[in-house]
Amino acid sequence: MTDWLGPQEWQAVALSLKVAFWATLVSLPLGVLVAYALSRWTFWGKPLLNGLVHMPLILPPVVTGYLLLLGFGPRGPFGSALAEIGMGVAFRWSGAALAAAVMAFPLMVRAIRLSMDAVDLKLEEAASSLGAGPFRVFFTVTLPLSLPGILVGGVLAFAKAMGEFGATITFVANIPGQTQTLPSAIYAFLQVPGGENAAARLVVVSLVVALGALVASEVLAKRVAARVAGT
Repeated sequence: MTDWLGPQEWQAVALSLKVAFWATLVSLPLGVLVAYALSRWTFWGKPLLNGLVHMPLILPPVVTGYLLLLGFGPRGPFGSALAEIGMGVAFRWSGAALAAAVMAFPLMVRAIRLSMDAVDLKLEEAASSLGAGPFRVFFTVTLPLSLPGILVGGVLAFAKAMGEFGATITFVANIPGQTQTLPSAIYAFLQVPGGENAAARLVVVSLVVALGALVASEVLAKRVAARVAGT
């Protein structure tokens, strides 16, 4: 692929993989917790939490990116605090990972929640009746049986993070080598005369990654489900 893609194109692909990996890895534990809360808990404000989780699917990505800029930008309340300890995210690859994580979070939570909803509550009740506490029930019953959905949610979030554009370019701009992810690079090449071929090559990479993620999610879910059913 390094021979087929130019240096700037390969740089964009590598940065997108890095951003998507960290966006998925860091947000996955929170995604599992939020999905469990929406699936099992009853509390005041649950509809509000559900709405906030799915808000990035409804809002224009540019709006989400602008809100991130207000909160995590150099003058934002969170951004200034992070900058003081040397962890500022605005106009850095870590900011692109944050934007990608926010945009991919609803897909992750939805997949995990559907998987948890499908777990038979009688199994959890049986474990509780045998003396298992809530944490032990979660880690020995709910989590293993929800593993197919967790894997699907993680893979879908990774694919979404790879393709995120609107929120990313609004929050961290389009800086080659720092924040120029694969979609941003496609956009940049299309603005330059003669850049159509480079853009087309990156489009092919995007298609391969997206299709690969969908196929991988199906295969992993079926294998894990079969293994869980056999235990």
